[in-house]
This record gives sequence, C-alpha cells and structure tokens, in this order.
Amino acid sequence: MKASRLTPATCTIVVAGSIILMLAFGFRASFGLFVQPITEANGWGRDTLGLALAIQNLAWGVIAVLAGGLADRFGNVAVIVGGALLYALGLWMTADVSSVWSLHMGAGLIVGAGIAGTGFGIVLPLMAKSVSEDNRQWVLGVGTAAGSMGQFLMAPLAQQFIDLFGWAGALNAMALMAFVMIALAMPLAKLAQPVATSTLALGEEDSLGRTIALARGHASYWLLTVGFFVCGFHLAFITVHFPGYLTDHGFDPEVAAWSIGLIGLCNVVGAMVSGYVSGRMSMKKVLMFIYVSRAIVTVGLLLLPLSLTSVLAFSCLTGFLWLATVPPTTGLVATMFGTRYMATLYGVVFLGHQLGSFTGVWLGGWIYERTGSYDSVWWMGVALSLVAVALHWPIRESRVMGLRPATSG
Repeated sequence: MKASRLTPATCTIVVAGSIILMLAFGFRASFGLFVQPITEANGWGRDTLGLALAIQNLAWGVIAVLAGGLADRFGNVAVIVGGALLYALGLWMTADVSSVWSLHMGAGLIVGAGIAGTGFGIVLPLMAKSVSEDNRQWVLGVGTAAGSMGQFLMAPLAQQFIDLFGWAGALNAMALMAFVMIALAMPLAKLAQPVATSTLALGEEDSLGRTIALARGHASYWLLTVGFFVCGFHLAFITVHFPGYLTDHGFDPEVAAWSIGLIGLCNVVGAMVSGYVSGRMSMKKVLMFIYVSRAIVTVGLLLLPLSLTSVLAFSCLTGFLWLATVPPTTGLVATMFGTRYMATLYGVVFLGHQLGSFTGVWLGGWIYERTGSYDSVWWMGVALSLVAVALHWPIRESRVMGLRPATSG
C-alpha cells in the first residue's frame, strides 16, 4: 500500500500517532542509561533500580488493560492525554530522587501508567481503525517502526542530556518533552471519535462482555498471551541491563547509548518488514521465526569474543527482531476478534508481555547483585525463545467462532 491512498484525516492520525509513539518509547528506552548514575548517586545496588523499572513494566501491563477499556468506552485520545500527563509527572518525580519509595512511585508506578496511556495498546488500535482491513498490517508496521525510531533518536539524546545537565536535569528535560504528546493528541479529537455508533441495528453488534467471554475460552488467544511473555522478558532485560553489561566489560557509556539507539534504528526496518510480511503470510510463523532468530543472535553474543564489532552486530540483528513481534501479534488479535474492542483485548495480551518484562528486569538485577554476572539471564532468554516457538505453533489464525461481524476496521 502507498501512503498516497490514505485520506487526509487518516494521514493525520497515522503521522500524529507515530510521533506520539516515538516519544513514548524513546523515553522508556532511555531508562537503562540512568541505572548507573542513579544507583551511584544514592549508594543503591542495581537490584533497587531494577525493581523500580520492573514495577514500571508491571504497572504498564496492568494499567494497559484498564486503559484499553477506557479507550474503547471514551475514546483513545482522552486516554493519550491522561497518559502523557502521568508520564511527565513520573519523569519529574524521578529527577533527583533520593528515596526508594519515591523511586518506585515515580519511575515505577506513575511512569508505567504513562506508558500504558501513550503506548502501542492505545495508539495502534486508533491507527488500525482508521484504515481498511487490507491496509491494517502496513499501518501497524508503520506505528511499530515509529516507536523504534524514537528509541534510536532518544537514547543518544538522553545521554547527551545527562552529559550536559546531569541525570536529574536530563529527566526534567524529558518531562517537559512529554507535553508534546498532548499537543499531538489534540488534533485527533475530532478525527478519531470513539467507535460508539454502528451501521448495524441495535443488538446485532457483539458487546464487550460477550467478546471477552469468547476470548476467555479461546485457546489460541491465551497461547498468544503467554508467548508474548517471552518477548517482554527479552526486550525489558536488554533495555535496562544491556548498558550496564557493556560498561562492566569496559565499554564507554556512549557505546551503550548508541547500542540501544542502533537497536531502535534497525527495528524501523524490522518492524516495517514484519508489518508487510504479516499481511501476506502466516502471522504465527512470522513470530516463530523471530523467536528462533533471537535465540541464535543471543547465543552468538555469549559465545563470540566481546568486541565493538560483536556489540554492533548484536545491536543491529536484535534491532531487526526487536518490536517485529508487534505487527503479527496485534494482527492476530484483530484477526480473531476484529478491531471494535481491540484496545481492551490487546491490553490483556500485552499484560502477558509486561509480566515477562517485570521478570526480565527484576531477575536481571537480582541475579547480578548475587553473582556479579548477567550470563545466566541471557541463557534463560535463549531457552524462553524456544518455549515461545512451541507455544505459537498450535495457534489458529481465524475469526473466533460465534463472533458477529465487526462494525469497524
């Protein structure tokens, strides 16, 4: 599909939504750069900040379910505005933090709630509803790639902020930047009304309760949810602990920042390719390929001599696979249930992802403080990749039996 085929209103939604995702995921991907300065300033171990960021990921997942329900009821734009306000508050609270309680509240709970309101679960359904079913996977790939571009741009920028203003000043600068998401959301208020009206007669459309009941008993939906746990484990562990892993091995913090940014840059291509391919072949097979590839790339990092070349190669290859899981995962949810309640249903799947994120971040910090090494966590990630392949194999890529025709998307 070519962008010229989109209507002006749809173009506005796609562009504004993509920039919101760039900012939301750019901020989130930068937190790993703050682990060392915050822990050194307060005399904490990496497990302390690791727990805070684990809480962030868990709060993100739990609140994403609530945010999805609110978006389906009141509209995605209202949720984006609320999420951006919470994001800014959480970043501001984390700046110059000196107590564990405020760290867990600001960087953990409140930032997690902010990401839930501005992340994929809210913005991607908004974009998916704005196009036809034939174009859906392409738009999902664009939105996913935008999040990755934010990671590429923001991680090096955040490191520059740290160098210029210190870690507290850098977080304050990011808090101010979060208000840009509100400005971007405002034009969407008239273009992206909540899907509350229908061309079907009253009673013909499936209710949210009935749709959730069908999802609760659908095995493929739960396999997808459990499989997404593995994706969360991988992404969150690398985002938070890879910079520390590199500095432990003698690399400059600038290398760590650029490695995270390079992952985001390469995933711009990976997400776009994933979105394109997922619209033309089996989405579960795309996911299986991604997880097998992640296992191979991680084994290469662990077994080959660690050098600047191997770090850059790992970052590039991991980047191609980074958020490439999102288009086929969201596409499977839409295939099974349509887009009417996609924000809520994807929110539940995403909770599985964030339970994995919590586990990867917390376990990484906990094991490091007790062994002085991340190696065992890397190998856990390899094993979980193979588990994910097995979980996705039985998934059925078809509309749920008993679900009436969708009214949108």
